[in-house]
Amino acid sequence: MAEYAQKLVSGTVNVLCVLMMLLAFLISAGAQNTPTEKTISLDGDKSSTGDQSKEVSSLDEEMRAKRAIKFAEKVYQDNLEKARDLSTLGASIVASFKQKNQLDREDIRKLEKVEKLAKGIRNAAGGSEDNVEMEKPPRDLSSAIDMLAELSKSLKEKVEKTPKHVISAVVIDESNVLLELIRIVRTFQPKA
Repeated sequence: MAEYAQKLVSGTVNVLCVLMMLLAFLISAGAQNTPTEKTISLDGDKSSTGDQSKEVSSLDEEMRAKRAIKFAEKVYQDNLEKARDLSTLGASIVASFKQKNQLDREDIRKLEKVEKLAKGIRNAAGGSEDNVEMEKPPRDLSSAIDMLAELSKSLKEKVEKTPKHVISAVVIDESNVLLELIRIVRTFQPKA
């Protein structure tokens, strides 16, 4: 019985060896017969494969650059729109405050929207969260609201004057001051 098992194992090993050699032969023969990959030149000349791959990568780079330019243009236009909306909301809050001599719920919502827009402008300009202390913080709600009107209008003008591909430290700083002013306005509000 042991001899039979030994012959069976030996036969199986031989069959596996033959199959492995056959598989290795088929793989090497297949690798030799694989056609080489060719790239097609867009200008129709018959340059070498290396030149063609350079042309293709050059086209890829050009396409990426065009997409980046379009993206930057969209970000710039979005930033301009945010600045205009922020200025409009700031003027609306001031007008409402002058009428009522207080901020109502709608004005608080507008103030939150101004805060969101200011953060968006600051982030688009390349800024990050900074805690800014104002040199001359307002002493009451009325002066804070007046300052809000000035800052929102000033920020809009600075965003409009900033070229597309420029990171403006002035815009970032002014956004941070506006955000600090909003925080101060909230401290003047009575707790509901």
